[in-house]
Amino acid sequence: MTTIADQLVTTLADLGVRTLWGVVGDALNPVTDAVRREDRLEWIGTRHEEAAAFAAGAQAQLTGTLGVCLGTVGPGSIHLLNGLYDAKKSGVPVLAICGQVPLAEIGSDYFQEVDNDALFRDVAEFCHTVTSPAQWPRLLQQAVQAAYAGPGVAVLTLPGDVGGQDVPDGARAHITVQQSVLMPADADLARAATLINGADSVTMLVGIGARDAREEVLALAEHLAAPMVLTLKAKEGLERDNPYQIGQSGLIGNPATRKAFDDAGVLLMVGTDFPYPQWLPAGTPTVQIDRRPGNIGRRTPVQAGVVGDAGPSLAALLPRLDAKKDRDHLDGARSAYAGWQERQQRLVDPTHDKTLIGKIRSRLDNTDKRIRPEALAAVVDRLAADDAVFLSDTGMSTVWLSRFVQMRGTRRLIGSYNLGSMANAMPQALGVSAVDRGRQTIAFCGDGGLTMLLGDLLTAVAHELPVTLIVFDNGRLGMVKLEQEQGGLPEFGTLLANPDLAAVARAMGLTGLRVTEPEQLSAAVAEALATPGPVLLDVLTNPEEISLPPKVGVHDAWGFAIAKVKETLTSTDDKG
Repeated sequence: MTTIADQLVTTLADLGVRTLWGVVGDALNPVTDAVRREDRLEWIGTRHEEAAAFAAGAQAQLTGTLGVCLGTVGPGSIHLLNGLYDAKKSGVPVLAICGQVPLAEIGSDYFQEVDNDALFRDVAEFCHTVTSPAQWPRLLQQAVQAAYAGPGVAVLTLPGDVGGQDVPDGARAHITVQQSVLMPADADLARAATLINGADSVTMLVGIGARDAREEVLALAEHLAAPMVLTLKAKEGLERDNPYQIGQSGLIGNPATRKAFDDAGVLLMVGTDFPYPQWLPAGTPTVQIDRRPGNIGRRTPVQAGVVGDAGPSLAALLPRLDAKKDRDHLDGARSAYAGWQERQQRLVDPTHDKTLIGKIRSRLDNTDKRIRPEALAAVVDRLAADDAVFLSDTGMSTVWLSRFVQMRGTRRLIGSYNLGSMANAMPQALGVSAVDRGRQTIAFCGDGGLTMLLGDLLTAVAHELPVTLIVFDNGRLGMVKLEQEQGGLPEFGTLLANPDLAAVARAMGLTGLRVTEPEQLSAAVAEALATPGPVLLDVLTNPEEISLPPKVGVHDAWGFAIAKVKETLTSTDDKG
């Protein structure tokens, strides 16, 4: 006879799952015991279930295969929720196995009892509590297929006295996970072609939905002489060797993207649900190509929507389009982008603040003479492998990665770029590293994010996960500081009383390195990347660094000025 737990573990292994993430507990004991007896699976016990869910979601982002995490009764399952929301918002397949009180106690307000079906209803594509062995194979099949179909999250809840019960003889899940190709309709293509052909210039906004259509995207950009704004998630597949791309828009963007949007006769959105309508051009005729019909027109009015996968949609659209002979629009945007990049590069020299211009500037924006985060990001980019996987915490560390790390070679990029959670980079790096311990895994961690789930540094040590954690240690919640100052508010509540994080890492069993001087930067990054096993590089960076968005209005500039005056007055009052 085969138990529910045994069949779950065998089925997951047959699907190609290789790691399960979670914290052991009573209701899940039959499952973890089955994992113990399955050689194809590795159990990675985290110190917090949120880290388990982030790790499983990162594996799904990296591989496209099912990520699996587990949490036991009540609090253990609740802790999964944030990481599962990240998987939902990222659109990746994750299965969560949750424990529950014994069947006879459900509904009695038993110790630790939580209604999992209610708790996970919003985050999950499929959510169900298993109440009998007879229904188990069908529920497992539905859950896995729903996770892949979303793609998204599926949750199965196992009461403590159910996982060890026997499945009826011959009963098993028959799982189908193939994804079909969605072809566009001719009428939609015709409307899009008419709109594009009638415009003098086109700007493309391309997202991760077009990652597998690189050749088609580049061919269309050449045909239309179109500058290409990339979403952050599209960097990894479309940035390298792309003579049309001009970086990102939004708060992490640059002035060239604003110029390209403002000067466009038509905006062509491909494979993106870019969530910031305030950064899109107002009133510009728009064509949007997306696999999901619900995404069409969700962010900005669309005059021509094409529902279909990016590759076949662009291949079918290209022959209908007239070539744009005038390249002034493309050349102007690329020139603006090159000029902005050149200005940014001045800050990456570790000795910048010792030059005449640097000394003058540092009196205003680096009074403590800390290491500039731009320099740190640029050194990591220069020394990292061409197949490295990069991860970043939400906030300023993502800004520096976006601007100074190039996705050359087969580099990958993963983060909480839709949910925008704190504390994601380190646990996601654990998940990525477990897939391939021989591949460089580099996390750009904020000091606030890292310390939120600090305990799971122990997971890296216990399971020999060779992650490199680069900490942008500015003693601040940096993005919040920037938001406050942009609104004219003095900085408040953002200060972090950090310990020596390298010393903390060493005490937990990692290699811990600390950098306080710009001249130490290159050698320290090289050492961190060359050291086997988990490494934490704690770099004291400038908390006053300002990352300006692509277009700064009078209100924004005035807000910064007022904020700085208020901060100065507050500082003066404190001294008195």
